Amino acid sequence: MQIIDVDTSRPYQVHIGTFLLERVGDICRETCGGERALIVTDSNVGPLYAAPVREGLEAAGYTVDIFTFEAGEEHKRAATYLGILEFMAEREYTRSDVVVALGGGVTGDMAGFAAATYMRGCAYVQVPTSLLAMVDSSVGGKCAIDLEAGKNLAGAFWQPKAVIADIGCLATLSDEQFADGCGEVIKHAVIADPELFELLEANPLTLDLLRANVPLVELIVTRNVDIKRAVVVSDEREAQARKLLNFGHSIGHAVEASENYRLGHGTCVAIGMTAITRAAAARGACEAEIVERIELLCREHGLATTTDRSVEEVYAAALHDKKRHGDTIDLVIPRRIGACSIDTVGLDLFKSIIADGLGVKGQ
Repeated sequence: MQIIDVDTSRPYQVHIGTFLLERVGDICRETCGGERALIVTDSNVGPLYAAPVREGLEAAGYTVDIFTFEAGEEHKRAATYLGILEFMAEREYTRSDVVVALGGGVTGDMAGFAAATYMRGCAYVQVPTSLLAMVDSSVGGKCAIDLEAGKNLAGAFWQPKAVIADIGCLATLSDEQFADGCGEVIKHAVIADPELFELLEANPLTLDLLRANVPLVELIVTRNVDIKRAVVVSDEREAQARKLLNFGHSIGHAVEASENYRLGHGTCVAIGMTAITRAAAARGACEAEIVERIELLCREHGLATTTDRSVEEVYAAALHDKKRHGDTIDLVIPRRIGACSIDTVGLDLFKSIIADGLGVKGQ
């Protein structure tokens, strides 16, 4: 097992390895205390993993409840969030009890936001079961729900007490779900680690790789968590440096919204990364070779690099991006593999960048 210390305002550890679900109860007891534990999970993950997590929590002395909601980004909304809060209140949870987020990124966001706001904040532990959640969303303390106007527009910064990533859970993902997590893996390589990028070029991260070489997959997940840790510790509340983690997200989130969330988040990030890199190359901000390498690596990981959405559709959705400030928006621009800059551009220029990125001229 690998352990990474995340030294934020509320320090915690990320545990990465195999056969860790059975240890959730012990880790919760060590880090959170409390008498009651609420497992928040979705209709896909609950039937797979809720039972062993519950057993471990009960063995550690907790009284355990389970809140299950319908799986899917479309349920990352206020109604589900309020449902969790009402569930906790009806069962008289206190701020000394613990919420356990068991699932992917949507579950982590929902449970984290509920924990951040129930009685003005109670402890929670992230138990990510998807690749995307393990390498990205479970670490860093961001938690949010979607509004009609856009993704993650209501939320909080609330650090977990621990993150427990059991690599064995990845074996139950579909090829599509596994590939979706690779969007964030590639993103981390582009913004911070050329050696990781080269490793992925030589060993695409797939379910076949997981079946053949669990230690290598564990190493890749660990490296991603360490990249996320370093950025978050340097800028916990996203004043500047943490914005690097938004590479591909301004366009990617807009594609995700304009597709009504039919495409996975990591897939949309891949589309956003390749789009912004095409636009950067067209403006001389990076070499054309960078576009080719990122596009090829995304395709080798089963990720889309284009969208049928129009410039107008993507631009309209992007206007609701959290990184917008009045008439400007912050964009992460790739300079070379392993190095990006954060540039503030006007919205008119941003629309032109979207057009270049989507390969459309004259819009």
